[in-house]
Amino acid sequence: MIEPTQSYTLWFSQRTGSTLLNNALASTGAAGNPAEWLHYSWNDPAVFNRENLENIWQQGSTPNGVFGIKIGYEQPWIDAFRKLFDLPAEASSAQVWGTAFPNCSKHIFMTRRNKVRLAVSWWRAIVSDEWHRNAGTPAKECELADQYNYDAIHHLIQESVMFEAALENFFTQNGISPMTVVYEDFIQDYEGTVLKVLEYLGVPTDGVEVAPPALDKLADEYAEQWVQRYRAESQNGWTNVRW
Repeated sequence: MIEPTQSYTLWFSQRTGSTLLNNALASTGAAGNPAEWLHYSWNDPAVFNRENLENIWQQGSTPNGVFGIKIGYEQPWIDAFRKLFDLPAEASSAQVWGTAFPNCSKHIFMTRRNKVRLAVSWWRAIVSDEWHRNAGTPAKECELADQYNYDAIHHLIQESVMFEAALENFFTQNGISPMTVVYEDFIQDYEGTVLKVLEYLGVPTDGVEVAPPALDKLADEYAEQWVQRYRAESQNGWTNVRW
């Protein structure tokens, strides 16, 4: 198996549009296929081997040698790659990652400004078991009227903050300045954002066609009700209501 000539990582936390961007980049045929390869067939770092890695290189690459992968920062995978390649303890986490995914000089960080809406989207996905909806596909039938849960949404806000803190720590420790893609901006300028990512990756954009969004939004009246209810309950009794 020939190693990728260029690798990049799409770092994300839940409900930031990473799957939408993954599909868009893959649709160009020139920017790899940055899917969650480590969570498909090989989701156990303890049994991961070189053959598994080479399979990932192949599946995540386009004919031009560009490879992409999508993941949240997970220390067990860093530890597994350090062991797989027998790298010393002093090798940085970025060096370990770059050994597993050669020529990984580009990093994309996906985030979402409104963490309340992020957490509500996350909770809706959990209780409905509808994480994505293909474009034009009818909504999954589920009863959401009584599924509001303040504690669960609050926990997911905290989890998303810690998720991003881990990523920011990884970037800072390794001197990485990633390209940041903000969910709210991405959905307002879908094609423009994809083209900017291609330019960042150094992939020629002349003649490149970006497929229409492969997914429909899941937000509905229940999600909006939960956002407003959480907002009100969180600030109940506050002298200075912030939102």
